[in-house]
Amino acid sequence: MATLLYIEASPRKQRSHSITVANAFLDAYRSRHPNDQIDLLDLWSETLPAFDGDMINAKYAVMHGEDPSPEEQTAWAQVGTICKRFTEADKYLFSVPMWNFSIPYVLKHYIDVITQPGYSWSFDPEVGYSGLVTGPVATIYSSGGAYHEGSGAEAFDQQKPYFEGWLGFVGLSIVSQITVGPTLSPPDEVDKVLENAIEDAKNLGSTF
Repeated sequence: MATLLYIEASPRKQRSHSITVANAFLDAYRSRHPNDQIDLLDLWSETLPAFDGDMINAKYAVMHGEDPSPEEQTAWAQVGTICKRFTEADKYLFSVPMWNFSIPYVLKHYIDVITQPGYSWSFDPEVGYSGLVTGPVATIYSSGGAYHEGSGAEAFDQQKPYFEGWLGFVGLSIVSQITVGPTLSPPDEVDKVLENAIEDAKNLGSTF
């Protein structure tokens, strides 16, 4: 039995295009893997700790082989709990809407908490940085505009390059993606975009 961690980054729920397509993926996945566990991590319902002075000092202590202070150890224990939920999953699904050409701040907050030495990456002076997380990833992107190659707006897309760069950094290199967009179009065009994305999600979920 495998664990699929589904990380949801939109607060719009039933009105979210990325969540709608992710749910189609999950329905197909459940049919194919009825015994697998699906762990839903709704970033808008989670209480993530502030990445404050004690946490960042603990991080640098770990990086330099030093002993964190008692306050720093308490902060680092919070990080460890959140990191382990992420790193112990076998597969990953993300629904990621575009906000101001990038990702929602709650997802960036989560990334800042879990991108930690010893949990999601390591460093060796001879080989450099290495990601420590493994497993296949499916990412559902949504955007109001069109940013594909040839659109003339490619430079504005800081959503996919940032997110996929981060995935690669922590070791998650087997990535499948579905893009839902543009969603700020006439209703009949949006319906067609959503219909195609849902079909792609069903196909991906049944083979994931």
